[in-house]
Amino acid sequence: MKNKIQQSIKILFVSKWGEILDLAYAAQNEGNKVKLFISDSASHEIGAGFVPKVRDWQKHIKWADLIIFDYTGYGKIASELRSEGKLVIGGTEYTDMLELDRTFGQDELKRHKIKTLPFKEFNTFHEAIEYVKANPNSYVIKPSGEIQDLKQLLFVGTEDDGSDIIRVLKAYEKSWGDKMGIFQLQRKVKGVEISVAAYFNGSKFIKPINITFEHKKLFPKELGVSTGEMGTSMFWTGENAIFDATLSKFESTFAKDKFVGHIDINCIVNSNGIYPLEFTSRFGYPQIQIQRAGIMEPMGNFLYKIAKGENFKISTRKGFQVGAFVVVPPFPYQDKKTFNLFSKDAVVIVKKEMKEGVHPMHLKMVSNEWLITGDSGVPLLISGTGLTMRDAQKMMYNRINNVIVNNGYYRTDIGDRWFEDSDKLWSWGLL
Repeated sequence: MKNKIQQSIKILFVSKWGEILDLAYAAQNEGNKVKLFISDSASHEIGAGFVPKVRDWQKHIKWADLIIFDYTGYGKIASELRSEGKLVIGGTEYTDMLELDRTFGQDELKRHKIKTLPFKEFNTFHEAIEYVKANPNSYVIKPSGEIQDLKQLLFVGTEDDGSDIIRVLKAYEKSWGDKMGIFQLQRKVKGVEISVAAYFNGSKFIKPINITFEHKKLFPKELGVSTGEMGTSMFWTGENAIFDATLSKFESTFAKDKFVGHIDINCIVNSNGIYPLEFTSRFGYPQIQIQRAGIMEPMGNFLYKIAKGENFKISTRKGFQVGAFVVVPPFPYQDKKTFNLFSKDAVVIVKKEMKEGVHPMHLKMVSNEWLITGDSGVPLLISGTGLTMRDAQKMMYNRINNVIVNNGYYRTDIGDRWFEDSDKLWSWGLL
């Protein structure tokens, strides 16, 4: 059981697509007063019936004790509000750039004397194709800027001469022309993909830190298209060599920037070293939902303390937390006709009441029924916890079996990566 709420506060959630609904709903159930704003027009119904919604978040700034921004792009206004004395969880212009401009992020890693993988930036597919022909190797195609939200465009090559990358680039050229904007080709290395994340209170990182293992492909055993994410396993730790080699080196920079919030860095690690790939300078999804399952204090008070700049140890569960998305058609694609035909307003049924582990995503509540809304087909995240990874997986899948989502599908191997990856990480001295 989580600790009782220390004080009731008024929290204004400013969201891009509504992914923050679970956190807002949890904060409200803890006894706080909350308001939720969603900017994306197709997502406006998300959260209706769960929490109070507002159409113009700026009219509620004075009302709020705490303002929480859930995405990049709000950095400038978040910093301005902090300078005016408001308590804010959210990025800065600098941390926004770390995520949105991949080249800037890589340059900042180099500036902080952190080893990076070779990459090259391109504006046209033709230039990239010619580059691979002249420099045959295995690469990863990484969109930059706003287009990187379309996770299906990220492609990890497997062929040593880059011939698969050339084929994909030619396909993108036919379908996108030069509308995709700036993108990178980054050298691919083999190893374990792992993320380290931490909360920053404006002057320092708050411990423990969070270690996550993402499952990005649609199908088990990493088959199918990239979805952004289908699920994640994680644990909390006070010390970690990967954190020390990456995020920790930014502590003085973030303090000078007065950053307050959550930041994550994704890495590939192997016996030769630690290679940072990209920043997520905001809450990750479903990372924050699964973190909530592992944080043993009310989330509203927890984030309020972060925003106030308090230095404290986060109370977290021992062991592991896992979470899996339950999705519906047309996920991972956007197709309004398919969504309306198979998924819109479909009822999500929880057979036996569960107090924990069910995290509403793109849902609305009508007459106490949970209905699927939005346009992307991501109604639920289900989490589980346990002292061992097997225990956490078992709890999560038992909970999934307690939920009825018509046409729903999910991966059945979330957490399985740990059993092989952990052996490698131990042998390399990284755990």
